Amino acid sequence: MKKADTAQSNKIAQALLEKYECPVPYHEVRTRFLGNIATPAISASPLQIIKALWGGELPPFDSIEEVNELLDALVQGLWNDLTRHQKRSQPFRLTRMATESTAADLGRYGLVRLQELDGFIEGLFNGEEVIDLPERAHEAVDRLAEMRAMMAGICELVLRDPHADDRTQLDTTFRHLRELTRIMETEVHEAVLSCTRARRQMVDGILTEKPTVH
Repeated sequence: MKKADTAQSNKIAQALLEKYECPVPYHEVRTRFLGNIATPAISASPLQIIKALWGGELPPFDSIEEVNELLDALVQGLWNDLTRHQKRSQPFRLTRMATESTAADLGRYGLVRLQELDGFIEGLFNGEEVIDLPERAHEAVDRLAEMRAMMAGICELVLRDPHADDRTQLDTTFRHLRELTRIMETEVHEAVLSCTRARRQMVDGILTEKPTVH
């Protein structure tokens, strides 16, 4: 899919999520899908994670055409586009945000990153409390958990002092956050690549097993 087609396809998915009042923000939907694409859990399926966006059931529709329109946009469009990040040459990018050096924008930035990391972990774990991850993915998840705690700390700080608009301090904090975003993207991508490799090896192992001679 060309870049322009992908952008248009993603806009359609975003518009439909808003139309059906999806309680999960679009930036988190992206990372949930990506985590679920990467998950080692055999039971994972796009339909289940789509239903989970609305708490376990699809939203009400007026016609079967509307159902198909939503599923096409989310599965054929957004989900399929995200599968390309299983390649080393196609790293995933978190949502880019225009920001001013204000406490309000700092809080918004922290919240979006927090939700994106939560979405990725939720998709990766596929509803399980514990999941068996390959070593590099396990390391990535630990690092992402540390950065998630930092984002939660930023949100809490802004809530406590919403008018702390010291421009010099905020400029420095935003610079650190942009660096942290790059690290988050690296760890998300490494987790996806590690799980993809492990799944491929598992499938190859099943296919090459010789049948037992009775």
